Amino acid sequence: MTALTIRLGLLRSGLELRQFFRGRESVIFSFALPILLLVVFGSVFGGQDLAPGVTLTQYFVAGMIAAAQLTNGFQTLAIQIPIERDRGVLKRLAGAPMPAASYFIGKVVMVYLIGIAGCVVMLAIATAFFHVDLPTTGQKWWTFAWVSLLGIAACTLCGIAFSSIPRESKRAPAVVTPVALVLQFISGVFFVFTDLPGWMQQIGALFPLKWMAQGMRSVFLPGSYAANEPAGTWELGRVAVMLVAWVVIGLVLCLLTFRWTTKEDR
Repeated sequence: MTALTIRLGLLRSGLELRQFFRGRESVIFSFALPILLLVVFGSVFGGQDLAPGVTLTQYFVAGMIAAAQLTNGFQTLAIQIPIERDRGVLKRLAGAPMPAASYFIGKVVMVYLIGIAGCVVMLAIATAFFHVDLPTTGQKWWTFAWVSLLGIAACTLCGIAFSSIPRESKRAPAVVTPVALVLQFISGVFFVFTDLPGWMQQIGALFPLKWMAQGMRSVFLPGSYAANEPAGTWELGRVAVMLVAWVVIGLVLCLLTFRWTTKEDR
């Protein structure tokens, strides 16, 4: 990858950000909705204790940060790219002098920047209004960083790959949104993971969001709560392995499935 490709990709990311925040639907459902859910759940369950020294809000914040990363990476791109494909944007870009890699760099940078902005807003609200404690050690912040880095990468690549499934852009939200919601329900975002049925836990463990949420819990919850996890520990090594595996799987799926044009244009 040349320096020109990277520079064009970074320039492209600026355009992607402007397009994202100009779209009412993307701002509401990808950026604002996780923040709104945090406010709602925090207001309803803010005073309830899940375990000694652990409030339900503290647990929920960890899951909602992971869910926001899934939404920004997977859901945004799996809906946005089919729209660009139907409008002929991808077809024009495929025939333009700009390297194809620059297009994907623009998307990835956009997702990361939106993810950072959303996370900052969520943490600010959680600490200011719901008394959520931020990590106090460098090790926990490092865990937060690498879980976010790998998790967003996995969700972004899966979103790009999944964008080839909707046959028409107008059907994309109806196809993508239920998938994202089901993953959140079976991955310990809205409920305590160990309270879910065993078969649901096993299915959730196949996908990256469960491991992203578990990694985030290790950051925001005290070490003593790890005993309540399915394995009795945070399993951070396994979290890393699973997220790296999904990055590889997502990349392979992108290479195999991504289409620049609709079937009618072929």
